[in-house]
Amino acid sequence: MRELADRLTSVLDLTFPPVALRFTTTAPADVPPPARPLPSACAMWREAERRTFYAPAGDHHGCPVGTMVMGFPVDEVGDRLGEVVTAMAACGYLSPEEAAAIPSVGRASSGIVYGPLADAGDTPDVVLLWVNAKQAMLLTEADGTAAWTAPPATVSGRPGCTALPLALQGGRPATSLGCIGMRTFTGIPDHLMLVAVPGAALRGFTDDVERLAAANDSMLALYSAMTP
Repeated sequence: MRELADRLTSVLDLTFPPVALRFTTTAPADVPPPARPLPSACAMWREAERRTFYAPAGDHHGCPVGTMVMGFPVDEVGDRLGEVVTAMAACGYLSPEEAAAIPSVGRASSGIVYGPLADAGDTPDVVLLWVNAKQAMLLTEADGTAAWTAPPATVSGRPGCTALPLALQGGRPATSLGCIGMRTFTGIPDHLMLVAVPGAALRGFTDDVERLAAANDSMLALYSAMTP
């Protein structure tokens, strides 16, 4: 996966390295646990920029919404999940009926292996990219959603982690503007947004990103020539 990580980082000029996630049904014997407790799944994405680790379902319980979105059982966090949703509704952040419609990863797993895409040995389930508006422009052109003959691109929001199930279920990249929880737990700069890419589509998607980047260079030359 190092080749794809290097290509994506280069063509997009990424500030942060791509991160790979692999959902597992058993704990890998050769993968260490997180170096420290982390408050949420999204916080693990940032930790995974530096090292590979395995986080079981229980390590995600700091954020009950993230626990649900990642597809883990919510039995142990059910009361806290209800409290969080109630608080969201009480302050006008979320309507009560929205909670049941929040996407969730539709697979049973015991935990997730997180780490840099460059260090992944197998094809991951999903790859995460932090991108700015110009980089997102290239990605929508690469995945075809910028074409007027295709369904328009969908950009989701709260909670930010729902980009993962949307990408996995749709089989194509999913973009999220994030949520205030994601921005709190990750410390990601305000101008960046999240893109989740299904691992199975990663190689073809990388090819398309490079192709569209070259096309944009051609258009840049054309438009520059038109500038007084």
